[in-house]
Amino acid sequence: MRKSWWKVLTVLLLLYTCTYGFYVKVPRLDDRMQESIRNFFFHVPMWFGMMVLLFVSVYYAVRYLRDPKPIYDYYSSAFATTGTIFSLLGISTGAIWANYQWGSPWSGDPKQNGAAIAILIYLAYFVLRGSMQDDEKKMRIGAVYNIFAFFMLFPTLWVLPRLTESLHPGGQGSEGNPGLNGKDMDMNMRTVFYPAVIGWTLLGVWISTLKVRYQVLNEKQLNNESN
Repeated sequence: MRKSWWKVLTVLLLLYTCTYGFYVKVPRLDDRMQESIRNFFFHVPMWFGMMVLLFVSVYYAVRYLRDPKPIYDYYSSAFATTGTIFSLLGISTGAIWANYQWGSPWSGDPKQNGAAIAILIYLAYFVLRGSMQDDEKKMRIGAVYNIFAFFMLFPTLWVLPRLTESLHPGGQGSEGNPGLNGKDMDMNMRTVFYPAVIGWTLLGVWISTLKVRYQVLNEKQLNNESN
């Protein structure tokens, strides 16, 4: 039970987010956002969680290159998988939100385009790994590509969208960025947003560790059958 405290915390935080997030009083910004602003508790935390998960993934990729143990690759690929799933959830919830706010699920906004490019880069990571039969080669080349993919997140998600006009907060022509600057966020929303970020991120870690445990058990089973 002592080792599972963070799993209990994950469940509690997500239950809190998915209930109180629909009841908390949200600000009315000249009727621009209305109730759709509640998507902020789901859309933005997905991207925060994605960054954490992909950082852990690239950390284990570097560890594998320094010390090529299969367990490091298991962790790296598992966190990359979950991080990519979070990115797909992030872009999907963003498209739903954009459809209400901007009149179309996809408007060619620089942030949307950058996110799509980043996701495609990571999807190529899985295609690359799946195209190789030699496990050692797959792990080594996959680790190198993982590092490249992670550092491509910064220009596609954080740098280039800020250099052009964007409908998203933070770009030229739009003020503030409530996801990064707490002063731009209503106090009531903070009581849900920050727990949501922690909860969704911990869920991603939980899913990733389950995937690693499955890979380890599968490897042991294969070794027992071969012996």
